[in-house]
Amino acid sequence: MLFTFTRTFHASRTVLHLRRHASTSLLSPNHSIYVSSSTNPYFNLTFEDWLFRHKSPEKPMLLLYRDDPCVVVGRNQNPWKEVNLRAAHEAGIPFIRRFSGGGTVYHDLGNTNFSIHLPRATFDRHATAQVVLRAVRSLGVDATVNDRNDICVGKDKIRLILSVTRAVLRSADGRLDIYVSGSAYKIVKDRAYHHGTMLISTRLDTLGELLRSGKDTMETRGIASVRSPVCNLQQHGAQVSHEEFVNAVVNAFREEYGVVEKVHAVDDTGGAQNIEYIRKGMAELKTWDWAFGQTPEFTYKIENTFPWGTVKAEFLSKHGVILSCVLYPPEGAEESVKSGLALMSMVLEGQRYGAADDRPRSLARDSEDLWAVWDWLRKAMDS
Repeated sequence: MLFTFTRTFHASRTVLHLRRHASTSLLSPNHSIYVSSSTNPYFNLTFEDWLFRHKSPEKPMLLLYRDDPCVVVGRNQNPWKEVNLRAAHEAGIPFIRRFSGGGTVYHDLGNTNFSIHLPRATFDRHATAQVVLRAVRSLGVDATVNDRNDICVGKDKIRLILSVTRAVLRSADGRLDIYVSGSAYKIVKDRAYHHGTMLISTRLDTLGELLRSGKDTMETRGIASVRSPVCNLQQHGAQVSHEEFVNAVVNAFREEYGVVEKVHAVDDTGGAQNIEYIRKGMAELKTWDWAFGQTPEFTYKIENTFPWGTVKAEFLSKHGVILSCVLYPPEGAEESVKSGLALMSMVLEGQRYGAADDRPRSLARDSEDLWAVWDWLRKAMDS
């Protein structure tokens, strides 16, 4: 099913009314404004990438969508560092590595995502932030853009709805900027895009739980997100809906770039299934090679105290594979413990991080102390 949009005019603003109808038309990268009715994050992220690769770069383009609950990490990030994988698994919420850089964000139906594509020669991050700012202001929200192209709302202009990063920073006048969500950029050859999130009524408790990994001793060469306080647009007296925000961004986009074309509605059925690039892209996002295998090199130092002493471990991993795991036995440990830990290190080398064997046959079957160490390591990697 697709959505069609009709236009009426109120106070010089275009209001889009959604009417559901069946459609068998094929998807085309030749439109200027797209609104996805699909809430499948694998489709929306792949569709965005397909548009970026196939849309003519000479003309501006806008895509708006929202997703079912998921955690989206940046192209060059470490999911073990960024995401509470155990909590996500227990909640049935997937994490997805997107095609662009930037930090980790949480998506659900209370969060609306925008993507503004422009020719590289005219791409301006401040200008695209201003488009979203005008949309927010048109909804009756007092907002400004700071010197980092972040949109601030609230009485003291300290709450941010849109941000370039999720770091907590102080602005030039000493204000504490509190980042709610994140936005990222991608530039390839003659085209570029700026995409980001707008938290409207998202589950902030779930967001906080899933983006708290607790791995302070994990050091990665990838881009690390910095935790910060968050809030929703609706927390500031604005009873804004997804549809109202979509309308506002569409109007602001049209005014900025002189676009008169109607909105093109899409979903993940029909024509989408006939495009090989989208089918393959959706499948790739779900693979281990993409989700974990793209992880930059990282080290992780941990220790645990057992009744018989403290064991320290130091992992080195790249592309999701354990390159080495050095295990340090307790002082005065017996030779059997030392040799057992040395053998354990060799067994772990070359295995996928977070997917070590349950109980390898090569380890002694009668050493409960060593099995306790093995189970601790597996749990540490799997969380």
